This record gives sequence, C-alpha cells and structure tokens, in this order.
Amino acid sequence: MLDFLLTSDAIMALLTLTFLEIILGIDNIVFISIAANKLPERQQSKATTIGLLLAMIQRIILLFFVTFLIGLKEPFYNLNLSWLQISVSWQAIILFSGGLFLIFKSTSEIHEKVELPHHDEDSINKKKLKSLSQALVQILLIDFIFSIDSILTAVGMTNGLHENHNYNLMLMIIAVVISIFIMIGFANPIRKFINTHPSMQILGLAFLILIGFMLITEAAHLSHTELFGNTVGAIPKGYLYFAIAFSLFVEFLNFRIQKKQRKLE
Repeated sequence: MLDFLLTSDAIMALLTLTFLEIILGIDNIVFISIAANKLPERQQSKATTIGLLLAMIQRIILLFFVTFLIGLKEPFYNLNLSWLQISVSWQAIILFSGGLFLIFKSTSEIHEKVELPHHDEDSINKKKLKSLSQALVQILLIDFIFSIDSILTAVGMTNGLHENHNYNLMLMIIAVVISIFIMIGFANPIRKFINTHPSMQILGLAFLILIGFMLITEAAHLSHTELFGNTVGAIPKGYLYFAIAFSLFVEFLNFRIQKKQRKLE
C-alpha cells in the first residue's frame, strides 16, 4: 500500500483530486455557512465544523458503495451489430452515466453561476432553522447532492491506477479526508478567496467536463466498444494532469497580472 501511495501517478492523482475536492466543496462551504448563519451565533461555528465532519463520513460511505459497483467488471450483455460492438457491464454503465452526469451538472452550474449567481443561495435562505439538529440535517442533504460530483470525480481520477480496487479506494478516502480538514480549517478564507476569484470555481467546473468526457471514453474502452471497426481507447490520465496543471499555471499568471494592475491603480 505504501509503495503504491508513493508512486508518481498516485501522488499526482492525490494532489489533483484534493484540489478538485476543495474546489467542488466551495459551494458546499457557502451553503453550510448560509445554513449555520440561521442559528444563534454561539452555534454557528459548531454547526459548520460538525456539518463538514458528517459530510466527510457520508462521502466515505458513498465511496465504499460506488467502489463496490465499479468492481462489477463482468459483462452481462453483448451487443453485436454490423457497425457497433459492446460488452456491457455494471462498471461501464456507472462510468458512462457518471460521465454524462458530470458534463450535464458542470455545464448547468456554469450557466447558473453566469446567469443566476444567487439562485441556490436564495432557495436555502428561504428555509428557517430553529435548532442545531435541523441545520445538520439540511447540511447533510445539501452535501449529499454535492457528494455525487465529488465521488464521480474521485472515481474518474483513480480508476485504473491500480488493479487492486482497495488501493484506489484508500487514495480516494485520503483525498476526501485531507480536503475536508482543509475546508474545516480554512472555510472562511477559502470562501472569500473564491468570491474574490470566481474564475477558479469556473475552472474547476471546466475540469469536471474533461473528467466527464474521460469517464465516457473509459466506459467505452472497458466495454471493448468497436465503432465502425475502430476500437475506442482510454485517455491517458497524464494528459488530464497536464491540462489541469497548465490551466492552473495560466490562472496563476492572471492573478499576478491583476494584482500588479490593482497596485498601479
């Protein structure tokens, strides 16, 4: 296990996944803060911390469930047409469905943030909370929705890294735990940073579109899909890591340019 975690692929996957988990958790932090702010001031900090810890436990449980389904590799149906051949398995179905979901959810989120930036916050603000338990229930419900994105992203980033699914599962759990504790320690600064630089969140959602497309091609590859006699290949994860690293580097340059411009002004 330790040897696997120290490999370059595992370290890159862990760093990238932790970063994306934090970016994906920004909305969660905002909504948790909105829910916590409806409580008395003495309970707000407690609600935020407990809410994020419960969110971590919930995501780990869901990871075990999804990883079990991903392990179902054996095909249960074969489609053989003159122009299309597919060996369908539960693993391929989950990866394909997850890829479609990530692409749909990411494009929808980008549209809402551009056209309706306060839509989700307004809907949560309408719900009054009278106790800590009510706040925690609402926080868990909110996190469950966002956990789907997070878990599918984790599966997409770690699928195929190691033939032993337990190793990949451990890598996903480590990334979730690290990201949650970072969010607990820096919830307010992270939220303020993203509010100041909303392009980071848009960038994270754009990464999800790439991951969604990768999941779809991975599902086709695992199903041994042949389209008009051509086999569908998997996209090497190194390409994805490079695209993410390069985009972050460009965004970092933008931050430096904007900072210098503000100083000059």
